[in-house]
Amino acid sequence: MKVLLDHNLPHKLRAILASQGSHDVFTASYMGWGGLQNGELLRAAEENGIDVLVTGDGTLRYEQNLTGRRLAIIALSANNWPLVRECAAQIQSAIDQARPGSFRLLDCGDFSRKRSLQ
Repeated sequence: MKVLLDHNLPHKLRAILASQGSHDVFTASYMGWGGLQNGELLRAAEENGIDVLVTGDGTLRYEQNLTGRRLAIIALSANNWPLVRECAAQIQSAIDQARPGSFRLLDCGDFSRKRSLQ
């Protein structure tokens, strides 16, 4: 299975996923697609045989028509590295279960820059 990590995710995730599973994992930057916006990225991914897109853009399903897509999309609730790293096993499981045309929002927690006032 070919997995694409969107440019809004930490590149460190690639190494973790590649070591945990039997999938080929690429980043959008590596593929030369770092500057592509959502619709263009989806089109390029499908044209190049990508099976699963993992993104940090949870609003993608509202911004793009996903009907008839051949790739599965997994949207993470956060793209902050410590949260994503802790969620790596869940991400791998979601990739393993992904089916063409599906969309899944995966809760990896929420990142907030606000400091608590304690």
